Amino acid sequence: MKAKNKVTQVIATSVLIVCLSGCSSMSTRDKNTITGAGIGAVAGAVLTGGSGIGTAGGAAVGGVIGNQIGKHKK
Repeated sequence: MKAKNKVTQVIATSVLIVCLSGCSSMSTRDKNTITGAGIGAVAGAVLTGGSGIGTAGGAAVGGVIGNQIGKHKK
């Protein structure tokens, strides 16, 4: 079971690295939205013990917060 979790972590990290490499042409607000969603997803997963609903909810809330923070930066 631990090997399965390790493989999942490696795949998730790899996907994150590939996705973030495409962020160079994004606006600051877009980057803040993506960062907020990522942080929110991790926080939601931790707080709910890995629940998919908690992870998705955390990503949604984090994305909104990141978007609003990016709105005020110029």
